[in-house]
Amino acid sequence: MEGMEQWKDQLEQLKIQLEPWKIQLEQWLHQAIEYLHQIPPIQLYAAIAVLFISTLLLFSICLFKRTKSNTIVLTGLTGSGKTVLFYVLRDGSSHQGTVTSMEPNEGTFVLNSESNKKGKIKSIHLVDVPGHSRLRPKLDEFLPQAAGIVFVVDAVEFLPSCPSVSDEKLRASRSAISAADISNDFTLGVSGEIFSFTQCRNAVTVADASGLKGEVAQVEQFIREHVKP
Repeated sequence: MEGMEQWKDQLEQLKIQLEPWKIQLEQWLHQAIEYLHQIPPIQLYAAIAVLFISTLLLFSICLFKRTKSNTIVLTGLTGSGKTVLFYVLRDGSSHQGTVTSMEPNEGTFVLNSESNKKGKIKSIHLVDVPGHSRLRPKLDEFLPQAAGIVFVVDAVEFLPSCPSVSDEKLRASRSAISAADISNDFTLGVSGEIFSFTQCRNAVTVADASGLKGEVAQVEQFIREHVKP
């Protein structure tokens, strides 16, 4: 009983202490109502509209930030190792090599190297787009939603055959293009200068990796720079 009486006394003291604040708040509320009555209706409606639009704009900005893309697109030449890289990033296994795929592989998951980390880690949406020229529309579907693009090149296969392949492709393209195509030619980089990746509008990172050996740390670093954990 004594404890109950002490509790009641403390509650009464708290009410007494809060009474001046209550009176002050009532005065402020009364003044605010009087002030609103003095404002012309048109100005009041305009102020409410501005407040509503500002709130909607801030909400849209926050929503846009929250829905930042987590899509990483793997693309490159046919047979360059994109699918092997996809599997290594997903589950750490190259699946003993793969065959050329004709449909995109995609999945949403935490990188295999991060699977044992504690805490919440943001998943990535990884898309492996086949490199065949006939499947170019598939790549165009995913590019607008990509947070980053990994262009895979097999240095062992590509570099030795690069001069002959490029010469062959150049001759074939020259015999196929029309006068209209020539007039609409597009120059990559800065006209009149030797091409450099620094001329690109988006930042370009060059990384070494080996899907068959499981050496993908630089690729994972690139992914996490664009999809924060």
